[in-house]
Amino acid sequence: MTQLQQHYKDTVVPALKKEMGVQSEFAVPRLLKIVVNMGVSNPQDPRARKPVLENIAQQFMAITGQKPNITLAKKSIATFKLRQGDPLGVSVTLRDNRMWQFFDKLLAVALPRVKDFQGVPSTSFDGNGNYSLGIQEQIIFPEVNFDTVESIRSFQAVFVTTANNNADALRLFTLLGMPFVKKEDTSGK
Repeated sequence: MTQLQQHYKDTVVPALKKEMGVQSEFAVPRLLKIVVNMGVSNPQDPRARKPVLENIAQQFMAITGQKPNITLAKKSIATFKLRQGDPLGVSVTLRDNRMWQFFDKLLAVALPRVKDFQGVPSTSFDGNGNYSLGIQEQIIFPEVNFDTVESIRSFQAVFVTTANNNADALRLFTLLGMPFVKKEDTSGK
């Protein structure tokens, strides 16, 4: 059990039960899974993406501790020179211990390594309590060997929760320690 998971059970669940006025800990919002994905575009030749995606898959395996899937095109699109079955990106779904390990590593190690980090936006919720975070560089994770990186790429992490609305999910992530951007006081006082 990770330190963050222990913090969730010992501190976050009782706090949310009290704030929400519920008796059962199963009524408290929790993190279900984290989906980490990256799409790769190569305008010259879509079939040249395969070695790039295999390199990215190795980096994702180092970051998440789980083998990712290479996503394929479902249909052909002539204007993009894309055929059905061409590789498009890399995706991995994390649950349980690996999910908590990734989230703990993201908060404690990766985000503090971002240059001029001011916090993550609190506006990236989807209305159903799920949160999307865009990460600009894969090299903020210490597991990524900089010598194997052919180019710095951005990727997305989607945090899926059981929260019914954005306010409950925001409170869950705040209690878990997600460093949201502080809102500036614009009243002039």
